[in-house]
Amino acid sequence: MEGLAFWVAAVIASLLVGMSKGGLPIVGILSVPVLALVISPVAAASLLLPVYVVSDMFGLWAYRREFDWRILAIMVPATTAGVTLGYATARVVPEDFVTLLVGVIGVSFALNLLLRPKVEGPPRPARVAPGLFWGVVTGFVSFVSHSGGPPYQVYTLPLGLRKAVFAGTSTILFAYVNAIKLIPYYLLGQFSAENLHVALLLMPGSALAVFAGVRMVKLLPEALFFRLVIWALLAVSVKLIWDGARGLAG
Repeated sequence: MEGLAFWVAAVIASLLVGMSKGGLPIVGILSVPVLALVISPVAAASLLLPVYVVSDMFGLWAYRREFDWRILAIMVPATTAGVTLGYATARVVPEDFVTLLVGVIGVSFALNLLLRPKVEGPPRPARVAPGLFWGVVTGFVSFVSHSGGPPYQVYTLPLGLRKAVFAGTSTILFAYVNAIKLIPYYLLGQFSAENLHVALLLMPGSALAVFAGVRMVKLLPEALFFRLVIWALLAVSVKLIWDGARGLAG
């Protein structure tokens, strides 16, 4: 973990983490792929988890009044089960397979939103059964590759939330998920003195980026905000499909 290329990638990744905690959740999914350009994906995920956790604290403050209680009540226990499942199968399920699956889900959902005819009507209610299913998926893939954004958005984007509530609910849920991931990551031996030291150096920039993300959410028109989220979801999901397929083929 040294050299100019590593530090450039690490700083960019940490800024993406911070911006995601400022209410741009899909941005955070880019952090591990960026850092994985210079170190292994497993090492990248382990290095960034403490950065996620510290950035979460600032995101929680920024969105302490903007969230949906019902969505959190449904998805918190479900994501807990998903993280537990990820830990139980950590040495069995290939990470590349999960990466590929998340990408396929994300592409399918994004294309559905972009291509289907516009139908006016009330937003969907936050139903329990779909929320439990997508919550488990979100927790599982978040544990494996910090890629919980696409399955989370499959459930929440059709709910018609205001952009601040959408951003705040996402920030609070993933703050919880990242906190509980610390325990299994530690039990699996994913932390070292070196990566904790590097994470500590990256935390200040990531914390500042949280407020840049909050500012962007406030400035972007609501329709444009969600359009950008969908296109970003599509782009990142295509990248995940490429990474997963290449890993399985290799």
